[in-house]
Amino acid sequence: MNDDPNAMGEPSEQGRRRELTARLAVPEMDCPSCAQKVDKGLQRLDGIVDVTLQPTTGTAAVTYDAYRTDERAVVEAIEAVGYEVVGGTDPGGGEGSGSTNGVDIAPPTEVWTGPRAKKTWLGAVFVTLGLGFEFVLTGQNVAVASVLGYPLSLADGLFLVAIVASGTPVVRSGYYSARNRSLDIDLLMGTAIIAATGIGYFVEAATLAVLFSVAELLEDYAMDRARDSLRELMELSPDEATVRRDGEETTVAAEDVAVGEIVVVRPGEKIPLDGTVTEGESAVDESPITGESVPVDATPGDEVYAGSINEGGYLEIEITSTAGNSTLSRIIEMVQGAQAKQTETEQFVDRFAGYYTPVVVILAILTAAIPPLLIAEPISVTVAGYGIAFVGDWRTWFIRGLTLLVIACPCAFVISTPVSVVSGITSAAKNGVLIKGGNHLEAMGEVDAIALDKTGTLTRGELAVTDVVPVEGVDESTLLRRAAGLERRSEHPIATAIIARADVAGGGDVPEPARFESLTGKGIRGEIEGETYYAGKPALFEELGFDFSRARTKTDGGVVTTDDTESDAEAGAFADGTLAALERAGKTVVLVGTDTELLGAIAIADEVRPESRRAVQRLQALGVEHVVMLTGDNEGTARAIAERVGVDEYRAELLPEDKVAAVEALRDEYGAVAMVGDGINDAPALATADVGIAMGAAGTDTALETADIALMSDDIGKLPYLYALSHTANGVIRQNIWASLGVKFLLALGVPLGLVSVALAVVVGDMGMSLGVTGNAMRLSRIRPERFE
Repeated sequence: MNDDPNAMGEPSEQGRRRELTARLAVPEMDCPSCAQKVDKGLQRLDGIVDVTLQPTTGTAAVTYDAYRTDERAVVEAIEAVGYEVVGGTDPGGGEGSGSTNGVDIAPPTEVWTGPRAKKTWLGAVFVTLGLGFEFVLTGQNVAVASVLGYPLSLADGLFLVAIVASGTPVVRSGYYSARNRSLDIDLLMGTAIIAATGIGYFVEAATLAVLFSVAELLEDYAMDRARDSLRELMELSPDEATVRRDGEETTVAAEDVAVGEIVVVRPGEKIPLDGTVTEGESAVDESPITGESVPVDATPGDEVYAGSINEGGYLEIEITSTAGNSTLSRIIEMVQGAQAKQTETEQFVDRFAGYYTPVVVILAILTAAIPPLLIAEPISVTVAGYGIAFVGDWRTWFIRGLTLLVIACPCAFVISTPVSVVSGITSAAKNGVLIKGGNHLEAMGEVDAIALDKTGTLTRGELAVTDVVPVEGVDESTLLRRAAGLERRSEHPIATAIIARADVAGGGDVPEPARFESLTGKGIRGEIEGETYYAGKPALFEELGFDFSRARTKTDGGVVTTDDTESDAEAGAFADGTLAALERAGKTVVLVGTDTELLGAIAIADEVRPESRRAVQRLQALGVEHVVMLTGDNEGTARAIAERVGVDEYRAELLPEDKVAAVEALRDEYGAVAMVGDGINDAPALATADVGIAMGAAGTDTALETADIALMSDDIGKLPYLYALSHTANGVIRQNIWASLGVKFLLALGVPLGLVSVALAVVVGDMGMSLGVTGNAMRLSRIRPERFE
């Protein structure tokens, strides 16, 4: 393929295509109508393949065919619809143009000191002077000029200067909207300012221009504050790294460090990239990734993450991922992707706004045109004890129509949901919870039941052997070596525990199994020294023909006896009494033997997380109707763990497909269900649930990719925080939508009655509500996880 950028202007061959992506910052694109205008401008450009616009971050990702256009043309297309482009990749379209190394969020803007602000303040000064001469210093308000026979007073001249200063940017934006046939706030306000000025209503035009400009500045400030949370997340990872090359330390850009290189991190410095500690020991603050404020110990062999802070000692780290593939980079990328996905509420709001604005514009036109034609004489009516006069003069009804045009802007209504979603998702990310989309944020707040996997979720998932009980004639060493030999090929945590115990016990080399096979949900099978051995649940051995019910053991003064005269070696020592006693203690029992002879039993226990009970109690207190534990473990162990953590229900001895059925049954009985698991073994159940939540996902690529929501640390205490945040976010979204609609409705009712002025419509209906919904959404950033000790 020809990569020469000069070839982009040449006719392309049949099927020839070179797709590049330009990532650009468009700071002033801060609402859906702005994005719609930019999208229309880009779609008219030949060679555009795909466009992704994110008003909440002020960014545009534009994929184009480099043989038909270039990045400079993309930038010009955006600027042609009235929006300045800041930064980006190589605008010249040269080598590297359109790479993924462009901007990920619009840079901070000088809201109060920029060109738009200066024009606004200038207009405010002149409109204030004009109002002073118009209503206070009336004696000095002399005529200073005449236009087409219409005298202009000093106040009129001051108002005109204010209109030019503050209104020009508004009218300019309205012009671009008209060119793109976009019925948005810029077109409405621009039209209103021009119309009011054209018929000599200078006070109204100047007031509208200045107040609307102030409202735009306040909205820009509020949006910039909302973007700050994502900027903080992106600034966690340092730009530079100290690398050891050829025996010398060199400071280079983090993106230039290759996998396998050694990075030096001194006390107080941030870890620049993911890696494994090769030398040194230190306490590392991983709160940027996991949200955990307590530092963790980092010693040789431990994994560390980019953005973490080295608090104590000297570390040398072998890099395991590049800057663009670090855990922090993936988190940021997923947070940005989550913001780009519209929730069902957002889709509804956009559809509603598509009808709302044209209807109110039509009402505004009718309000300005019809009453003067119908009302010949003044009409007085009394409403709620107040006298209201309806007159038929054109000036009065034109101003009321103008006021309705202001109210027609749906900005506060449209931004009410996305700004809440952005605030919620970025706040969660900073607290170690990765939410993959606003739809998942909303869904989590509506769940009625939460299903929790046992191992690794309610328990630590760090299993240890507690009991080794061989049958008569078999010693512990033989039992452990046979069990460890089988488990050598298994990756289950139980295998790790058994192998560790066998290593401690000694007694000879662990044999290597042949023809190893995992029996899903039951156990394992393999050949050792030419004979087939099994290790697994009691149910597995019952399938092999063992009948434990024929030889029940009982404890008599600490001695295990049997009431079966046959006392089969394969069943006598492991009848229901012995197994049940171990299971009642919350232990998992693994039997080991062949299909005709048992060697013994190994009991394994998993420590319950100390925060599990408090977390379950908190979920119940927050309003979760039903909390259930799902496990593949035996009934006795499940019951013991369930009683300790306080769940409403437990379901034991479940295969992966049984967990799927359990989630479906919970949905039928209670409604929306969230499933919490490890993101891999519970993948089918996670996918079936309305919300799938993976725990401990910081070092697990699969969990990060497959789960709807990922708790970055092994802390189930984050689950109540997640539910509280999501539930509150849903409440905030509803408050924002109904408040903005309610205020607009009340203002619209007051306009024909003469109770609402242009200034009131701008200050309350536009500026006030936009600030109100943004401020309300920012409350989500103040929700913090509780500490469960």
